[in-house]
Amino acid sequence: MFVVLVFLLTVPFAVAGWVAGAQIVPGVPLTGLAVVCPAVAAFALTFHASGTAGVRALARRAFDAGRVRRKAWFVPALLLYPALVALSYALLRTTGATLPDARVSVASAALLAAALFAGALCEELGWSGYATEPLRARWGSLGAGLILGAVWSVWHWTALLQVGRPVSWIAWWTLGTVAIRVIMAWLYGHMGGSVLAMTLFHMSVNLSWQLFPVAGSHFPVALVAVLTAGMAVIVVAGGRVRARSPEGARS
Repeated sequence: MFVVLVFLLTVPFAVAGWVAGAQIVPGVPLTGLAVVCPAVAAFALTFHASGTAGVRALARRAFDAGRVRRKAWFVPALLLYPALVALSYALLRTTGATLPDARVSVASAALLAAALFAGALCEELGWSGYATEPLRARWGSLGAGLILGAVWSVWHWTALLQVGRPVSWIAWWTLGTVAIRVIMAWLYGHMGGSVLAMTLFHMSVNLSWQLFPVAGSHFPVALVAVLTAGMAVIVVAGGRVRARSPEGARS
């Protein structure tokens, strides 16, 4: 029901995106304003099930850093994806690819980060605050990441088509996006189910793309997708090895 409601709420934004043809920031059409839909769907269904008390509890998770017992986990939450994107830039440079020099204004980057944080928070109140835990309970972290990653990807396809992304680009982007959600599900488990942590990770993903290297130009979607998928395999495999070890069994 949550997924169906999110997609239904997105329809007016998608229509506006097709009609207007304008972009909020480079690569993001008006359909991008549908970032509010996961939060709206989550609050509506929570109110139906638990009333205002449930809505207040979900809203409080927007800034739930207290759920994270080991604050060091905020380091990968903020820096893991930017590190992968930086690695892709370095790899392209070593192969002689023609790339413009990065041009970043601290003030504009900070404003962009604030805007992206607000959008990511709206999404993650739904994807992480409402949907992730039931999926993890039934399918485990990997299953939750794969399922939610697939839904999350398809939800973005209309916006990607509206800005003229070719099918091959969308395919690589989808691989990377599913891998991102697998990594997020892994972090979610280690960070006490913190919506704030997932919001920061989500914000870092969008900010890295927007700043590569100038307003998202030359973003190597295939290379970044492969690197992200590789990292997802590493964290999943590492978690299984730890779970099978005597130390993991006692933790």
